[in-house]
Amino acid sequence: MIPQTVNLSLTTPALLFPAISLLLLAYTNRFLVIAQLIRELNRHEKKAHSEMTIRQIRSLRRRVMLIKWMQFYGVLAFLLCVLSMIFLFFRFNLLGGFIFGISLLSMVFSLVLSLYEISISVNALNIELDYLE
Repeated sequence: MIPQTVNLSLTTPALLFPAISLLLLAYTNRFLVIAQLIRELNRHEKKAHSEMTIRQIRSLRRRVMLIKWMQFYGVLAFLLCVLSMIFLFFRFNLLGGFIFGISLLSMVFSLVLSLYEISISVNALNIELDYLE
């Protein structure tokens, strides 16, 4: 059932601003940590790559790609939230509500990618633990 009217106030999308900002900050921190790991790995493994290093490189490559898409969908959620507020401000409530819904879906997709990236991160730690054993 599709609602005939959407009863969103201008403040409803604005409530997501702090959450999205903190989410993007967390993603940026993840990216910086991975960039540091890649640079460190590059410094130590200039010549020959062990099997563990090859596994780490694959993992890091996937994680960088995932973080790129996590950030993309997080920023998209932020932009759509602002666009939703603009439409709500000009009393285009149905369109504003629809765009706000897309913003929420974009944020959910970003969070799902984040969960997947966390699982890859845990696997990368297990690679390190295997090497220590």
